[in-house]
Amino acid sequence: MNIFKLNGLPSTSNPYLFNGDFVDRGSFSIECIFTLFSFKLLYPDHFFMSRGNHESVTMNQMYGFEGEVRSKYTSQMGDLFTEVYNWLPLCHCLNNKVLVMHGGLFSEDSVSLDDIRKTQRNRQPPEEGIMCELLWSDPMPGTGRAVSKRGVGLQFGADITKKFLDFNNLDYIIRSHEVKDAGYEVAHAGLCITVFSAPNYCDTMGNKGAFITLRGDTMEPKYVVYAAVEHPPVKPMAYASSPLLRLFS
Repeated sequence: MNIFKLNGLPSTSNPYLFNGDFVDRGSFSIECIFTLFSFKLLYPDHFFMSRGNHESVTMNQMYGFEGEVRSKYTSQMGDLFTEVYNWLPLCHCLNNKVLVMHGGLFSEDSVSLDDIRKTQRNRQPPEEGIMCELLWSDPMPGTGRAVSKRGVGLQFGADITKKFLDFNNLDYIIRSHEVKDAGYEVAHAGLCITVFSAPNYCDTMGNKGAFITLRGDTMEPKYVVYAAVEHPPVKPMAYASSPLLRLFS
């Protein structure tokens, strides 16, 4: 709601793209996801949603969304959310210049936009391959590839980003997936931008949140940074499956 206050409500003249992890990020996932789905229904051609790694059954069981749905509705409602999540796009290509995904890039240099289009997304995320890496991978300093600190996906360096962009004739990528103190981070010589829109993550991190605005004629990113606003008095991650997850997810 604070993003809409700062940037205006979605409309045909004010389109939005939300970049995954709509749930599991606090104790109001139901309210967040219903708001987003409502705008998708209202403006199907001007409101877009990319799937994140938390739009999955396993993560929802661990980090609280399943418990929140059971508490506020029923287990059957949880199954319906899973069905919808399986159809969320894995990424979006903006004006044939910018690729937006939740996680990051790939273990192979030859992945094309057509390969991504052909990827079967109506399923739970696998532990390897294009779908997995779009949802889970992270950029790293330096070059090359490395094992992911998350245990899923991979870490990719600036040379990997450059090769992918050149191979697909793109300008840069935008991704999310990682808390950033300033709400965003520009890496890989400006070719890889991370944007994280949840300020004071889990009420503990003290980070700013951010979103990016883009004009279609230039696609030059402009950053809006903001602090957390007050929410109703419910503890963060109140529905997570263990105290450790509530503290450290």
